Parts: sequence; C-alpha cells; structure tokens
Amino acid sequence: MAETKENYDLTPRVAPNLDRHLVFPILEFLQERQLYPDEQILKFKIELLNKTNMVDYAMDIHKSLYHTEDAPQDMVERRAEVVARLKSLEEAAAPLVTFLLNPAAVQELRADKQYNLQMLKERYQIGPDQIEALYQYAKFQFECGNYSGAADYLYQYRTLCSNLERSLSALWGKLASEILMQNWDIAFEELNRVKDIIDSKSFASPLNQVQNRIWLMHWGLYIFFNHDNGRTQIIDLFNQDKYLNAIQTSAPHLLRYLATAFIVNKRKRPQLKEFIKVIQQEHYSYKDPIVEFLACVFVNYDFDGAQKKMKECEEVIVNDPFLGKRVENGNFSTVPLRDEFLENARLFIFETYCRIHQRIDMGVLAEKLNLNYEEAERWIVNLIRTSKLDAKIDSEAGTVIMEPTQPNVHEQLINHTKALSGRTYKLVTQLLEHTQGQAAR
Repeated sequence: MAETKENYDLTPRVAPNLDRHLVFPILEFLQERQLYPDEQILKFKIELLNKTNMVDYAMDIHKSLYHTEDAPQDMVERRAEVVARLKSLEEAAAPLVTFLLNPAAVQELRADKQYNLQMLKERYQIGPDQIEALYQYAKFQFECGNYSGAADYLYQYRTLCSNLERSLSALWGKLASEILMQNWDIAFEELNRVKDIIDSKSFASPLNQVQNRIWLMHWGLYIFFNHDNGRTQIIDLFNQDKYLNAIQTSAPHLLRYLATAFIVNKRKRPQLKEFIKVIQQEHYSYKDPIVEFLACVFVNYDFDGAQKKMKECEEVIVNDPFLGKRVENGNFSTVPLRDEFLENARLFIFETYCRIHQRIDMGVLAEKLNLNYEEAERWIVNLIRTSKLDAKIDSEAGTVIMEPTQPNVHEQLINHTKALSGRTYKLVTQLLEHTQGQAAR
C-alpha cells in the first residue's frame, strides 16, 4: 500500500508526550501544510483550548469554524470565571510580586533559601502562603497563554521554593514557556537543568524516570531543530545509553529525529556505526523512511532502494513539524534541512559504495553525480581524503581502487557486549512493566 503524508505524520505519537500548549505549533504547521482538512484541525484546537484558560482564542476559532459572530454561552461563562480567578490569584500573590518588582528589595535575597524565607517573613510579612500563591499565579498565567509572565514568575518562585517536586514542576513550566517564546538558548539551558534533575532524582519507580526522559526528549525536539547547535545536541542527548534505551523501549518513533541528525551532522559520523546497530535491533518494531534509508545503505547495501527511500525522506522532512520548518526571529521560515539532508544522503550512498567495491569506474560515478569526468575525479579525491578511505585512483584506467580492510576482533567483542547490554536493559524494563501491572491488579 502506498504511503501518504498522513502515514508519515508522527503527531499522534508525539502529542501525548507534550504539554498541550506545545501541541499548538504542531497544529499550526499541519494546517499550513494542509495535511488534514481545516475543519478537523480547528476542532482539535478547540478541544485542546477547552483544557486551558485561553478562552478568547477558543472563541475566535469557534467563530471561524462555524462562521458566526457569536460565541457559545458556555465559553462566555468560562471567560468570566477565568477573569475572576485571575484577579483572585493576582491579589493573593500581590505582596510577593510587589517585592519582586522592587530592585532594592530583591538585592536583599541571597543564595541561601532558608535565609531568604526567614528574611521575607520578618521584614515583609511574606510567608509560605504568598510563595504558593506566586506559583499558582504563574501557572494560571501560563494557562492563559502569557508565557513571558509565567517564565518570569516561575523563575522567581524556584529561587524561593524548598519543595523539590514543586520546583521541578516549575522548571518544566519555565522550559515550556521559553520554547513557546522561541528563546532557544535559554530553553536549552532549562532543558539541561531538567535533565540533571531527572538523572539524579530518586523516582518512585524506574518507569517514572524513563517516562520523564521520554517527555524531555519530545520537548527537546523544538530546541534541537531550531538551535544553532541543535543537531549536535540531539545526538549528545538521545545517544546516551539511558536515553537511547528509553527510546527503544517506549518511543521508537524518535529514531526518525536521531537518524536525521546523524545524516546531516558530519562531526558525529564516528558514532553512526553504533546507531546502525540500534536500527538493526529495532527493524521490526519501527519503520520510517529516514531510518530505512540508513538500513538500505549500511545494513543491506541496497543502493537502488536507498535512492528510492530518499524521495520518501524528502516528503517526510517537508511535512514534519520539527524538520520541515524552523523559527528565525520569531517567524517560521523554510529550513534548508531538506537540501542538506539530500546532499549528505547522496554522500552516504557513494561513501558506502566505495567501501564495498574493490574497483569503481569513475565514468559511472560521474554520470550518477551529474558531473563531468574531471569534476568527478576531484570529487572522488576529496571524498577519499575526508572519509579516510583506503583507496587510490588509477588515472590511466579511470578507476578507483579500494583496499580491503580487516575487522578488528577487539572492537567486534566490545560491540557485541554493548548490544547485549541494550537488550538486557530492554528485557528488565519490560519485566518491571509486567510486575507493576500485576501489582496494580
């Protein structure tokens, strides 16, 4: 059966791992790309908005969807409730907000949280109730779509909060706010703060920790494909054993993004070999054109199949919310990722072709590369140099002669051990899921 744009869409898998506010940019993208009927997207937007405090936005979409100037009565009533609740929270948080708006007063704060709490209580009559009110006010601001205000108040709240669970919740909110404001540098810093806590915190069960890692990786997709150094950052995070194991056990669709990063990031080529082993392990659990492209090139050596997959990969990239667009200066713009991907994909094909054939006709390569003979010869020389291929050019015969390489036995042993470790982790995780499921019954 032929694949369609909808078949390639990962939104049903990605959205459940995102805060509902982070789903809106995806819906905007899908609507722009016209992957689904407008009516379907608008209904889904209203469904999401009904679980937030962005009532005015919901009203506007309702009017657009049903071609009316009137909002439903329940939305009107809901709006009045939101305004009243916002006013109440604002009043409760007012003493601490007033303090935070006073630069001279803020200078009295120190790195010692206990000192700060005592000082606020003694000098400003600000106690735990007002600090809790600030958190609720910040959270409400976020639900209203005021991400800038939410980010500021959540930051201030964390400087005063002594509850680790609540502090982590505030940090997640701060991360979401920075992503939604497209502050990629700050968002990346917050991402790393969340990661450090997840990796060091004691969770109720290993599965809770795995789930937090999965959430973090999904949220990070916004950052990794918009931040200047994001394509390296995604490999650094996703390729860590604990995170890669989480992908394999619970979120194999994330392999699409890791595979894309490996293809376009030449600096990370040394780690690609290990990733190919992961693709082999997950061959039956997840299929994706970008992942299958790598399998064609490096596992099956099916170069005709790889060239066909490239066309599917192009379709996937332009219709993927994280790969098809990026934000620059607050506006969506076409990212050159597609062209970069295709160029590197062609290089992968030819590099691998050169490695498995002892003698290659440069005329054939010139034709495939759409170059004249002299240009092809220069291209091959550069390819040999940059890829460290053990080869030489026979100019008289017009061929490239490859020297066979013998596998390193010690390296093979290490690779087999790593593969066994990954399978063991996956088995243990599945066993824990089964055990906890039995206990829940």
